[in-house]
Amino acid sequence: MRHSAAAPLPAPEAPPGTRRRDLDTLKSLFPYLWAYKWRVLIALTFLIGAKGANVTVPLIFKQLIDALTPAAAMQKSALEAAPLLVPLGLLAAYGALRFSTSLLTELREIVFSRVTQQAVRRISMQVFQHLHALSLRFHLERQTGGLTRDIERGTRAIGSLISYTLYSILPTLVEMGLVLSILAVKYEAAFALITAVTLAIYITFTVVVTNWRTKLRREVNELDSAANTRAIDSLLNYETVKYFNNEGFEARRYDEQMARWQRAQERSQVSLSYLNIGQAFIIAIGVTLMMWRATVGVAEGRMTLGDIVLVNAFMIQLYIPLNFLGVLYREIRQSLTDIERMFGLMDTHREIADDPDAKALPPGPCEVRFQQVNFSYDPARQILHDVDFTIPAGGRVAVVGQSGSGKSTLARLLFRFYDVDSGGGRITINGTDIRKLTQDSLRTAIGIVPQDTVLFNDSIHYNIQYGRVSASAEEVEAASRAAQLHDFVVRLPDGYDTKVGERGLKLSGGEKQRVAIARALLKDPPVLIFDEATSALDSKTEQAIQSQLEQVARGHTTLIIAHRLSTIMDADQILVMDAGRIVERGSHAELLALDGAYAQMWALQAQEEYEPVA
Repeated sequence: MRHSAAAPLPAPEAPPGTRRRDLDTLKSLFPYLWAYKWRVLIALTFLIGAKGANVTVPLIFKQLIDALTPAAAMQKSALEAAPLLVPLGLLAAYGALRFSTSLLTELREIVFSRVTQQAVRRISMQVFQHLHALSLRFHLERQTGGLTRDIERGTRAIGSLISYTLYSILPTLVEMGLVLSILAVKYEAAFALITAVTLAIYITFTVVVTNWRTKLRREVNELDSAANTRAIDSLLNYETVKYFNNEGFEARRYDEQMARWQRAQERSQVSLSYLNIGQAFIIAIGVTLMMWRATVGVAEGRMTLGDIVLVNAFMIQLYIPLNFLGVLYREIRQSLTDIERMFGLMDTHREIADDPDAKALPPGPCEVRFQQVNFSYDPARQILHDVDFTIPAGGRVAVVGQSGSGKSTLARLLFRFYDVDSGGGRITINGTDIRKLTQDSLRTAIGIVPQDTVLFNDSIHYNIQYGRVSASAEEVEAASRAAQLHDFVVRLPDGYDTKVGERGLKLSGGEKQRVAIARALLKDPPVLIFDEATSALDSKTEQAIQSQLEQVARGHTTLIIAHRLSTIMDADQILVMDAGRIVERGSHAELLALDGAYAQMWALQAQEEYEPVA
């Protein structure tokens, strides 16, 4: 009656406000199952048939035992063949019922397997899509290791929960009801009473102890997720660990987390042993009382040897589902807890969502306007203050300023990674507030070369083609040539099939940035954002790409966020930002004539460029 301690562990306890009731979780699962209602009903029919055949086996076995007793043989001495024919018929029926139990069980699995796997697939897809629909703020605040572990445990638990709830609870209850009915009808009431009381005590004990263990299991999973997060974070920052010779420090931090997990796991295992001991004791008492009543019945002549074998077989047969009921409750509780946080992710509010009346942005040239825009990532610290400027269709506007002045925030707001503060102005394209446009059409119209380029762990071709997944190999190569990347790629042993590694770490900063430029050029949208697009390039390559970017930008509405002022001299308008405010605006010549912040930055950069290296 030992239960495996290797059962799936429950997910960590969700933060306040995200906990779901078990009934809510089951309601959420129901539509996925009911989509295959005929398969579900057929599987349930096979299941109930299998349980009915299973309960009939002890009845046949009783008749077989009675037919083979000496008393039965003496009564049938007039017909010498009868004692042979009857047992042979019963044996055939016994074998047929045994086989039918297994057959119907396997037929149930065959019919229902598609339902389970399809449900897992659909739910996993919805979680994946929902995570992509959540805001950048959500993903910056989450830790990837813990998030992936929550999803992994949740999807794994779906199959278990569906299996247990659909064709384990019902057949177990059906089998118990059949056995109790047979005992009550064929024998004295004491048999049914002992069985019912044993069941009640067993179930109550299991539920109470399992609820106590749930807190311990949640603690185990919290620590498990924390350890996994710490390990992944350390491995993602492999180079930083090496730079500072902190392998030992990382190992100690990981081991400290694993030590806490170990202590919690030990407490969970001890509680499982307490549960097993209590269940074994309850079953032992119930079986002993049943066999005592059966033995008394045989001794008094009210029951045959077949009857005592029947009672014993029923108790063994009840022992299995009864034992499974204890495991079942624990597994369902654990599975519900596993799924709890994953469904909680699906309940997470989408900070950036399409307006119900949102419309698609029509194709064509785009005029971008920031109107008195105010924004803060945190209410306690405002980032932008009354930012107001216009980028005419086909025009080029550059933004410069010190680090932290709010330049990159402009790109994030235009891309709707965040929305401007309530009452804090608006951003429009062709006169329409971007909050009234569908996100898909808005982002289709914008191409961006980010300051920090992150690539997929795939080939160079794949990463460039990601800008427009329908692009041909010739178009990918043309974009690569435009980004001054082609000559580098063809010198690689695997060419465009070269794998770039996790986050593109196999490439240098400049190579990654050229891939990002090629990707944006391949997309060819009406609005372009260059966020420090050439910051990681050497001067020669920067000049070559800069001239290419200027050609590409012609006819496109372009926002350039720059550090090197020499790259934006030809912009139609240059905005100088400081502490989230536009402090100067004008052309390169006009700003130099003002002899203000821009002129000081220009002089400082010129001095740095021409200062001889010691």
